[in-house]
Amino acid sequence: QIQLVESGGGLVHTGDSLRLSCVVSGLTFSSYDIGWFRQAPGKERELVMAIDWKGETKDTADSVKGRFTVSRDNAEKTVYLQMADLQPEDTARYSCATATTRVWDGSGYQPRDYANWGQGTQVIVSS
Repeated sequence: QIQLVESGGGLVHTGDSLRLSCVVSGLTFSSYDIGWFRQAPGKERELVMAIDWKGETKDTADSVKGRFTVSRDNAEKTVYLQMADLQPEDTARYSCATATTRVWDGSGYQPRDYANWGQGTQVIVSS
């Protein structure tokens, strides 16, 4: 059974940092691209950033460039989302998911078609 479990969310203030974790089980972790998503109340879910099986960052949302980074520890079967300089607009439920396909976009393979969603972890940034 494939399972993704997020943790690390919480209530922080503007400018603070948080590190989210996504622990994956039930699949060959080192072969999978993993994406971090977020959904704020009343808004659609958006892709924050992803990391491919080689550890390269993919698809970083413009709103988090320069503030968020993604990494993975294959031994621990965990993907991390390090968030710095958090802003109220970062308030959302953050979830991770596995990419089921890779699409060639002319410059490289990009992860697509996410599945196996975790329950998410809530991040609230107060001003």
